[in-house]
Amino acid sequence: MSCSKASERIVVVTGASRGAGKGIALALGATGATVYVTGRTTQKGTAPLPGTVFETAEEITRAGGVGVPVVCDHGDDAQVEALFERVKDAHGRLDILVNNASAIPEGLLDHGPFWKRPLGIVDMLDVGARSTFVASWHAAPLLIASAGGLVVNTSGFGGGCYVHGPAYGAAKAAVDKMSHDMGVDFRPYNVCAISLWMALLKTERTLQIFESQPEVFGERARNAESPLFVGRVIDALSKAPDRMDRSGKVWIAAELGQALGVREDDGCEPQSRRAMLGGPWEYNPAIIG
Repeated sequence: MSCSKASERIVVVTGASRGAGKGIALALGATGATVYVTGRTTQKGTAPLPGTVFETAEEITRAGGVGVPVVCDHGDDAQVEALFERVKDAHGRLDILVNNASAIPEGLLDHGPFWKRPLGIVDMLDVGARSTFVASWHAAPLLIASAGGLVVNTSGFGGGCYVHGPAYGAAKAAVDKMSHDMGVDFRPYNVCAISLWMALLKTERTLQIFESQPEVFGERARNAESPLFVGRVIDALSKAPDRMDRSGKVWIAAELGQALGVREDDGCEPQSRRAMLGGPWEYNPAIIG
């Protein structure tokens, strides 16, 4: 059995004030779903980049869905528990969980070896890897109750090659392995769990960088994917009759989009970066314990 009809689906997207999370939430909201979006930014001008959790929710509603803003710090387990208790009380189930919340610490984009960058970079192992597990733990009974839930843990090529150093890579690799193991535990309950490698995205952050040096980033800007594309890939997967065959695996968003017939608004088909950055690790199918 697949997820509920799109117009009836209940969705949670974490880390959705802006960036990938916002685009994913908007794409899912445009199908008519009720989308709970979490974030810490509540007022304009209080963060270096534009976007608040309330603005995202309002855009979802304008797009045809029901946007529900939830102010939530995913470094605080009590706040995460309260989020899913709220979903349980209101709906009794959850059809799609997108774990996207991640710390973006100071110094992440600096050059040089890890010991010459701020120690705070390791926070990605808390809000990123650990928060993915905590949210999934609280969401699991609700996903099972949907009779066809989907968990998507957003990740990236840093899980397979050097990107921004060891803390970033460890956080992505941890999310990927959790997705595999969640797939094992969820399989008897018809809940699909995957990790999704996103390429360079046209987010508020990257667009600012592109615009600051167009002569340097022109080609990369043209080849970047939109966050909406990623959300549509997730929507297509949730409806795919073979979605359980894809569970417990790591997928490149562009490749999964090609398989599911998803394109950008302009009709373009994003190209996989596998040739340049490598592909996901193939996990051994052995199950112990």
